[in-house]
Amino acid sequence: MKQTIALVDDDRNILTSVSMTLEQEGFLVRTYTDGESALQGITARPVDLAVLDVKMPRMDGMELLQRLRTRSALPVIFLTSKDEEVDEVMGLRLGADDYITKPFSQRLLIERIRALLRRNEASKAEGSGANPTGVMVRGELVLDENKHQCIWKGTDIELTVTEFLLVKALATRPGMVKSRDQLIDAAYGDNVYVDDRTIDSHIKRVRKKFRTGDDNFNAIETLYGIGYRYKEA
Repeated sequence: MKQTIALVDDDRNILTSVSMTLEQEGFLVRTYTDGESALQGITARPVDLAVLDVKMPRMDGMELLQRLRTRSALPVIFLTSKDEEVDEVMGLRLGADDYITKPFSQRLLIERIRALLRRNEASKAEGSGANPTGVMVRGELVLDENKHQCIWKGTDIELTVTEFLLVKALATRPGMVKSRDQLIDAAYGDNVYVDDRTIDSHIKRVRKKFRTGDDNFNAIETLYGIGYRYKEA
């Protein structure tokens, strides 16, 4: 079955050229010129991944991303202009899985889309090698890879694909420090370049989500200048 991509941008030239390329690569594409119509369309007919621009009429990419994140862990790639560093950081804090700066190579976008879709499928369908059920239990934390479900103290924590993979990478070896480079490899693989700031933004958002239900959450520790680790129970 073909995977469906939602492409949201008010630049019709980008919509036309990128959608044609994606269709040639075997994807189904739904295009939207503003955030409001995209939210209605994606809600009514879910897609496998969304590519969102920042600056759009009626509802910008930031607000659209926020609203999508209240409903699902849909994989999202954020498009931002080259001089909008703040938008990149804000997009990641709001829950985007990846971002690409404009102008961008369509080949790069396709590689990022395929990588994110692979990660999403792997996180849902592959069980842990050491645990064939795909369920990892670390104290109050339960990660179910088959259901893409994270539970902390009995409460569901809605994580994006990237956030889930980061928590899994840390929780797999409690007490062991993971460098930012190691976390980048765990969450993105070897073929995608992201900087340290991206991992830091994801970790901050993960902590915020856990603390929504548990003000005292401190299981993910920062070792300044080194990386992060999952606290041993």
